[in-house]
Amino acid sequence: MKNKKYVLTYGDAFVDYIAADTTNKSFNRHLGGATVNVAAGISRLGVPSSFVTITGEDETSTFVRNELLSEGVDLTHAIMIPEKRVSGVYIHLTPEFDRVFASYVNETPDLQVTGVQLSTESFEQACAFHFCSGTLFHPEARATTQKAIELAKEHRVICSYDVNIRPLRWESEEYCRETVMKFLPVADIIKLTTEELAFLMKTESLEEGIERLSGNAIPLVFVTDGENGTYAVFQGQTIHVPVVPVQPVDTTGAGDAFMAGILRHVYLYGLPTTQQEVMECANFGNQMGALCATKAGALTAMPRIEELNKNRNKGREM
Repeated sequence: MKNKKYVLTYGDAFVDYIAADTTNKSFNRHLGGATVNVAAGISRLGVPSSFVTITGEDETSTFVRNELLSEGVDLTHAIMIPEKRVSGVYIHLTPEFDRVFASYVNETPDLQVTGVQLSTESFEQACAFHFCSGTLFHPEARATTQKAIELAKEHRVICSYDVNIRPLRWESEEYCRETVMKFLPVADIIKLTTEELAFLMKTESLEEGIERLSGNAIPLVFVTDGENGTYAVFQGQTIHVPVVPVQPVDTTGAGDAFMAGILRHVYLYGLPTTQQEVMECANFGNQMGALCATKAGALTAMPRIEELNKNRNKGREM
């Protein structure tokens, strides 16, 4: 991996409009989106990160690009079309200060990165390519994802797939399940939650779900289970990797932080080849997710490498 320059991520950028108080009349603007969180999370860990997305030329798009650049994310291979409008998500606060999804705004859903706009050069220098199901519900984005995977395979780039299901974005549960599952066999690394495993494999049993998933012959699977840690499936074995308990403040983005940790490990050491390496990889991802959950927000809570090192030193002193 030493000759490879970065981790390449593809997906939508979002703007989260989060209510300033429980009146839900004024909102604070934040950069958001699962793949945005991963791209920025990787960069915060000192790993070169490049992001393929599409933005416009309006003020909101400028905000998105500037925020990504300030995170150290490379946008060389991102696409700009003047008419494009970045999607927005409005999040309200309940009287108990819980965040709830209120509405989703997408003025230009059919303006997507196309397969022909993908740069071959972007894959030549990538060590890993990461995507999630957010690029699969739209026909154009799905075709682009397929093309990106072809380019990744052609250049021997590790493919990482976070299932990350958002049911409200799909026309039906069955279509969602069928589409998401079609992409399982092309991935080298898959990450999904226990809930997503149950949804895809149609069983509430973790063991049965893992057994059914194993039929896709995926080299490495991570099934995250919150405070219970992670189940790594590798070479026919299920390895439980516990997480050090924390007092959660907000679990938003914890899965993205976990994924950033996994991709950092892959960038530095390559795809794990032994159970010990799998455990080390999952353990680092667990640390990332746990630390993220101790702070409010998603991208704002993505850990930096300095925080992780500080936490480790604290653990040694105790």
